[in-house]
Amino acid sequence: MNRAITNIPLFPLSGHVLPGGTMRLRIFEPRYVRMVRDVCAQGDEGRIGMCMYNEQGSLEHNTHIHPVATLARIIDFEHRADGLLGITVEGIDAGEIKHISVDDDGLRCGEIEVIPHWQETPLTQQHQHLADRLCQVYAEYPELGKCPTDGRLGRAEWICQRWLELLPLNAEIKQELLREPSCEPALDYLNGLIHESEK
Repeated sequence: MNRAITNIPLFPLSGHVLPGGTMRLRIFEPRYVRMVRDVCAQGDEGRIGMCMYNEQGSLEHNTHIHPVATLARIIDFEHRADGLLGITVEGIDAGEIKHISVDDDGLRCGEIEVIPHWQETPLTQQHQHLADRLCQVYAEYPELGKCPTDGRLGRAEWICQRWLELLPLNAEIKQELLREPSCEPALDYLNGLIHESEK
């Protein structure tokens, strides 16, 4: 039976972070400053529900938030020169939002059911170009971080998650792929997409 976690603050964004990934954020709205404060007060157990924003959804009915989300923890924060609060989050678990409530200041909180995510899957030689191209992207855009030198580059599920974070795909497509029990459909989809872009 999947584990459910209640009262998780939700942060809908057009950018996405998935389990195993990191994202830097600038926080300025009072409700999200409160979110950061409350989550940090929980220590290592504090989590934010990083959500995909649904442009076709309704704020009134909370359908502007896609159901498949990432439970993330704050791993770093800084007071920026522009006066904003900067944080870095790390994706920990995949989850599905089951219920959303709205606080007085507009912060949305949810009950999130942790869902099994893709198992570790060796990257085959057939798909090695996805790892190679990903390292090129890291080299071209150092703000994304450094290309890892450990075993993550040999894991298909990790490669797929990073491409799904980086590519400007329709959120509905990402939601559909993330609901799959393995990374294979995402691997096939991304393989065709990257091949097409390299022609």
